[in-house]
Amino acid sequence: MLGAGFTDVTVEDDEIHLENQVGLATVTLDLRVVERPGTELAYEQADGFFERMDTEYTLEAVDGGAEITATTEFALDVALVGQILDATVIKRQRRHELVSQFDWLEAEVEG
Repeated sequence: MLGAGFTDVTVEDDEIHLENQVGLATVTLDLRVVERPGTELAYEQADGFFERMDTEYTLEAVDGGAEITATTEFALDVALVGQILDATVIKRQRRHELVSQFDWLEAEVEG
């Protein structure tokens, strides 16, 4: 999660607390790691501004290494988000976070 560029990350057992700046807003999420068949890592929102949010990472062996895929699905709680954040901003931010995680992972593996 630190590779994604969040401003604050706290991990305790299977719970992850994140804070990040998205536009003018500070976003706080509490995530819970869950077991899902076929995934290396999966988590869902335990508390936050989403109506729901789930992310899964899968790993597949390929020639000379492995391919990691991340999938995120979310629904916004419009009453909490309002006009400050919309789905377009959240999608862009989430894509940036995942790309940053993969860039960090690639640097760690190659370095």
